Amino acid sequence: MNESINKKFNTIILASASPRRKEILREAGFEPLIVRPKCDETLPENIEMCDAVMFLALKKALWVEQLLRSEDKCYDSPLILAADTIVYCNGIIGKPIDKADAYRILSLLRAREHFVATGVALIDPQSGLKRSFCEVTKVFFKDYTDDELRAYIDTDEPYDKAGAYAIQGTFSKYTDHIEGDLQNVIGLPLSRLLAEMNML
Repeated sequence: MNESINKKFNTIILASASPRRKEILREAGFEPLIVRPKCDETLPENIEMCDAVMFLALKKALWVEQLLRSEDKCYDSPLILAADTIVYCNGIIGKPIDKADAYRILSLLRAREHFVATGVALIDPQSGLKRSFCEVTKVFFKDYTDDELRAYIDTDEPYDKAGAYAIQGTFSKYTDHIEGDLQNVIGLPLSRLLAEMNML
């Protein structure tokens, strides 16, 4: 982990219940405090891909900041980190609501490219400084069969993932290649995140 970051922010408050984001931060040497935001995630109409994820990430971070202030909680050198990930292919794709929706989404993504966008918001509650950014990765899927697709959606893996797949899980065998940051597809673009943290 970058030593200057370690000295500046002693407490990372992760505004997300995503086990994948928590794991990425832990592998980087952080031990995040999890606070799950409970805010409305409705998007404005006709919002663009990157604007959408940055909008939601900032909304989550601000919700947590307000919670900390309302409960008068103080942490030593805290940083609030929120993120939101979507898949984009002819429109914004979130998490599937059921098996039929997972089948529809993965049928749409089959044998073609799509984009994965993660928006990240950072708030330093002590200084009031805020930063947000969007990282985009292009993902190319193979031409998997209907039987392979049905077998996959019969597992538990697709249902808490944007785009109905986990690129680091069993669906990795159906990924042809990517252009960009793999960790961004998993849920948190760590390299970009560390650079942005250094700017606060």
